[in-house]
Parts: sequence; structure tokens; C-alpha cells
Amino acid sequence: MRGEMAEFVNVAVDAMGGDHAPKEIVKGAVEAVNENSHVKVFLTGQEEVIRRELSGYTYNEKQVEVVPASEIIETAEPPVMAIRKKKDSSIVKALTMVKEGQCDAYVSAGSTGATLVGGQIIVGRIKGVERPPLAPLIPTEKGCALLIDCGANVDARPSHLVQFAKMGAVYMESVMGVKNPRVGIVNIGAEEEKGNALVKETYPLLKTCPDINFIGSIEARDIPAGRADVVVCEAFVGNVILKMYEGVGGTLIKKVKEGMMTSLRSKIGALLVKPALKNTLKAFDLEQYGGAPMLGLKGLVVKTHGSSTAVEIKNSILQCITFTEQNINQKIKEKITMEES
Repeated sequence: MRGEMAEFVNVAVDAMGGDHAPKEIVKGAVEAVNENSHVKVFLTGQEEVIRRELSGYTYNEKQVEVVPASEIIETAEPPVMAIRKKKDSSIVKALTMVKEGQCDAYVSAGSTGATLVGGQIIVGRIKGVERPPLAPLIPTEKGCALLIDCGANVDARPSHLVQFAKMGAVYMESVMGVKNPRVGIVNIGAEEEKGNALVKETYPLLKTCPDINFIGSIEARDIPAGRADVVVCEAFVGNVILKMYEGVGGTLIKKVKEGMMTSLRSKIGALLVKPALKNTLKAFDLEQYGGAPMLGLKGLVVKTHGSSTAVEIKNSILQCITFTEQNINQKIKEKITMEES
């Protein structure tokens, strides 16, 4: 456990993971420590390469440490085998630091499979948690919502979804400051009798949960409108929602830009609306929310997009501070054990 007077929130960052590693990872880490004096980053990976990247920046050297790791787990590698065989990889080194208590949190843009497997094998689950879900924040008209699960448990059971709802509610209340967050289950209609076997079995269980604010079914079109704060589903559905979100968002922005360039008149109009439009679009940029935490583990594990730039890495590191300071894992543990007793 962290001491009350801990000087820093310590975050282990896999410097070798992601499409733009190590350049964007190191840049994001430096930006995070320059923005917040309460965080210390441990960059795991090939020492020479990381130090070369660091040499181009100014930062407080007490807040950045390089942890040598000679191996890299590639995205295409079978995750279980990679975690077991590549003990000196940047991912295993970083996760081990969380397990041993040297770090409070782990951030990686590398192999999702290795992070999910390593999170469970190395860091370990909180007692009572059946399946740790991956839960990203997604932008909505009213702010943001937590999509839980988006990639960890494709074949989930009703009891898993109930735990996802409880863990998601703890996260939204404690990290995002949403009082009594509204919990909805993703469905193909608003009526209780709609849905597949999993949803039909889970719905009555959520309905009778005394410690969550369950609002019933939520259809996909109601998610961007912000009808629920915690959007519960199994990982197949969650991943489809997340990817569709990203795709539609990107396409809309592209089409709006094209439309503004069609004539001289539209170009002048574009110039006038540009500042307001930029702010609006920024609110719908997934990068600003950082990565997806894997909830229900003994330490914080955050997975960011493989294509993450420095902005997302920085935000992922900074979200670890709130998570740790709010003692989310302890709160999840209490909620899950309360359910068992």
C-alpha cells in the first residue's frame, strides 16, 4: 500500500510499445512530469534508445528513471507465451514493478493481449473479481461515459457484467466525480424483454442491485447523447462500439473540412467558425481521455491505443494520479466483497 505521505505517484511506462515508440512515449512521459510535480515515470525498455530520446528534453531528473529491458513483445506474438518467455521485456518489467509495489500504475501502447494476460498473471486480480474488464472513457454530449468492457472478455457471463457495472460506477464516481452515476446495459431495444440470452439474464440481476443506479437498457444511438454514465456490455459489443465511435468521428471531421473548402464563401465562413469548431471537436477527441484502465486488478494497468501520440500517453499517465489518490482498487475491493457477504 502507498504511504499517506508518498512524494510521488509512480508510473511504469512501457517505452517500447506502440506504433510511435519510443519517440511519442518518451515525449508524453516528459510532458506529464513537466505538467505535474507529483508523478514519477519509470520508462522500461532499451536504455540507450530511451536516453537518446530523453536527451532532447528538459525535465526534472528526479521525476524520470530509465529501467533497462532488453526484449520487446511484438503485437503479433501469442501473449501467454510472450509473457512467460520474455521475462526481460519492457511489458513484463513494467508490470512486475507494479506487482512488487515499486510502482502504483502501468501504462502501455503495446500489445493489448500481453497487457491483458500480464495484468492477470503478474499483477493479479483483486480477491472476488471474476474478470477484469477494459474500460475506456468515451466522449458524449454531456461530458463522457465509461464503456465497460471494450476488449478483455468476449464471452462474459451475467455475473461478470454485474461486477463490470459495480466497478464502473466506482470509477465514474471517484475518478470522474459523477454523483450516483447512471448505469445502462447495451441492448437492441429499450424494453426489458429485448436482447440476447446474456442481456436477458443480466438485466434482472442489475435491476435488483441495491448499490448501483441502474436505468435499464441503452441503445447504441443513446450512448453519444450521454443517456448513461456507465455503459455495460461484453467485450465483443464494446469493441464494436468503440471502433465505430472512432471511425464515425474521424469521417465526420474529414467531411466537414472538405465541405468548408468547396468555395471562396465557405472558406471565409470556415475561417470565422474555426475557433469554435476546434473547441467542439476537441471535446469529441478520444485522445484527451487517455487510455483504458483494466479494472479489478491489484494495481492500476492502463492500455492506450497502439497509435497513441504523446498527448494520449501524457493523459494516460496523469489519470493514474487521480486513480491512485482516490484509492480506487480499495473501493472496488469493498464493493465486490460487500456483494459476497
